[in-house]
Amino acid sequence: MTWTALGDAATTALGFFWKAGWAFIMGYAISAMIQAFVPKGRLSRTLGRADARSVSLATLFGAASSSCSFAALAAARALVVKGAHFVAAVAFMFASTNLVIELGILIVLFLGWPFLAAELAGGLVLIVISTLLIRLTYPAAWLEAARQRLAAQGDHEADDFDWRERLRSREGWQLVGHRFVADWQMVWEEILIGFTVAGFVAVLVPASVWQAIFLMGSAEQLPGWLVALENAMVAPFVAALTFIGSMGNIPLATVLNANGVLFAGIMGFIYSDLMVPPLVMINAKYYGWRVALYIAGIMYVSIVATALLMHVGFDALGITPESSRQVGEVTRFAIDYTFWLNLAFVGLAGAMVWLHRRHRQSHRGGMSHDMPGGGPVKRAVALACAAILVVGMVASALTGGA
Repeated sequence: MTWTALGDAATTALGFFWKAGWAFIMGYAISAMIQAFVPKGRLSRTLGRADARSVSLATLFGAASSSCSFAALAAARALVVKGAHFVAAVAFMFASTNLVIELGILIVLFLGWPFLAAELAGGLVLIVISTLLIRLTYPAAWLEAARQRLAAQGDHEADDFDWRERLRSREGWQLVGHRFVADWQMVWEEILIGFTVAGFVAVLVPASVWQAIFLMGSAEQLPGWLVALENAMVAPFVAALTFIGSMGNIPLATVLNANGVLFAGIMGFIYSDLMVPPLVMINAKYYGWRVALYIAGIMYVSIVATALLMHVGFDALGITPESSRQVGEVTRFAIDYTFWLNLAFVGLAGAMVWLHRRHRQSHRGGMSHDMPGGGPVKRAVALACAAILVVGMVASALTGGA
């Protein structure tokens, strides 16, 4: 690898995070407020069943929350802890990563409005299919064990409280800050590793690799439906190899689109933001590996089916989209809306950290219930990624890179 390539990869990785940074902060702030202000009994009455009402409310709640995959998992965990049904939690995760304004803006800017239409329609189809699959295969014993696992991980704070009173109290907002920091402490390693890998994949993987993976050279020899099926089935695994979530998947989707990947493959890739290894590992930390892999399996089948339905439907309507936008447009640093949003949400993060410190001061001497880190191996990999990014930025500066 040349110094120029190293610099370009590091700059791209940091550009991905620059574009998504404010959404991370917003998502975890929402998660923290759910944990602090929503009593278990109230949530159990609204999202505690696997019926259409609970799924619909979870979908609306998810669409109003976060476009960040990592934060979506944290928020879904908070919902389950508070008594939500797993069907509703999965609906929330799909909605919060496919039906949100911020992600829609990115898709319009870098892929075009037809992709946004497919994302919104597909997000609803994903929720319907995953709901049916979970209800058909529901492993009650596994999921009850996972709920007990979450209860053991919790902070054991009283769940019988007046949310209005807590919302108006200084202690309630200090708890929000504490929860915000605790969630970041739990997943910062996965986030750092994921964005670093995404930057290097975007820069170093040549177009010929994508064309081989998605059978672009065989499109004329094989039936179109078979290539579309292959694209839809392979796309989630390609997304998994990128190690990045929803905000990072959009620029990488432009790479696939520019290299001739079929619509089914592009949409399958975008829908798969919840299946990347760091996110599966976070779910395993929350629920255990058995349930984490079950959720991943449900998501995979739902994603493949939805991508194929979108491909067939858009083709039948004659509106299968094309795009020529490039990754460089996503990762470019500029004084634009991203700059101002990041500036505002960095201020919010600072306020959350201050509230966290006030919470710790007021509970000095008490037991800490923060979630543990990912272990020494993951910590070492994350620190190595940070070092690589620093070296890459130095290389970019020395070689005159962007």
